[in-house]
Amino acid sequence: MHSLFGNAAAVATGVFAAMRAKGRDTRVVAQAGDGGTVDIGLGPLSGMFERNDDVLFICYDNEAYMNTGVQRSGATPPAARTATTQAVGEHPGNVFGQGKDLPRIAMAHEIPYVATATVADLRDLEAKVEKAMAIRGARYIHVLVPCPLGWGSASKDTILLARLAQQSGLFPVFEAEFGEVTAVLPIRRRVPVTEYLQPQKRYAHLFGQTPDTETIERIQAQADRNLSRYHIDEVEI
Repeated sequence: MHSLFGNAAAVATGVFAAMRAKGRDTRVVAQAGDGGTVDIGLGPLSGMFERNDDVLFICYDNEAYMNTGVQRSGATPPAARTATTQAVGEHPGNVFGQGKDLPRIAMAHEIPYVATATVADLRDLEAKVEKAMAIRGARYIHVLVPCPLGWGSASKDTILLARLAQQSGLFPVFEAEFGEVTAVLPIRRRVPVTEYLQPQKRYAHLFGQTPDTETIERIQAQADRNLSRYHIDEVEI
């Protein structure tokens, strides 16, 4: 079913309830982008979590409203340029301290299963979907999907950027059950955030004639905090 922009979780909940009323054991999966998940769809999604409806909700996060003109969403990272957070002014790009960390919001509902993944590791994503489908109750998977158009990156770098997001610590990849982290994907090669930011034109204003070292350091601090928060270690290969 193709629902309205912001009500995928509500429609999925209705399908689940209808199938249950008919005595049919039908597994329900809902999908939406970051705008339909983190912003306009947050209320219905929170309700689905609170009721612990037997639905798997998957968010495809490309960190902006990419199909309507690359406007900022609640998942747009700090300092990123979008159509509504232009690279102008004293602190160009998206401001720090706004937006929502949806995986942690899902964890706060203490639902049976929450996971993050990226398109750089499809085996990991597949395993998490299979695990989620073996669990009853509300489940949430948040998938980072780079967008060449909105990020200003080369299409050939899509998988690379998704991998660098994880390896820099900016996008921690983990699993959680009932509000507690149960597993994390270790980093095979830790990279500074600059290695992830520089290939993207949405961060070009940070690397001009005079690099914005203060902002870059703030982004690096966020990555460092993620590694500490989720106890992510670098492993030797």
